[in-house]
Amino acid sequence: MTLKDAKVGQTVKVLKLVGAGPVKRRIMDMGITKGQTIHVRKVAPLGDPMEVTVRGYELSVRKADAQMIEVEPAGEVA
Repeated sequence: MTLKDAKVGQTVKVLKLVGAGPVKRRIMDMGITKGQTIHVRKVAPLGDPMEVTVRGYELSVRKADAQMIEVEPAGEVA
């Protein structure tokens, strides 16, 4: 499952980042790394961009970048 497949309101845990080069660096610069939890807050009508919360920061992630982030459901975060 990738971040692109996550539903609004879902919290997921990053398993790994796929890809290399500047795209992977941009994702890592946003604080999205292996083991990090991401909460999907909103998705634009056409799916691009996705608004997520990572480490308390609200970020917008492009659909193409979201496909490079492999995740698993993390359950409810209290």
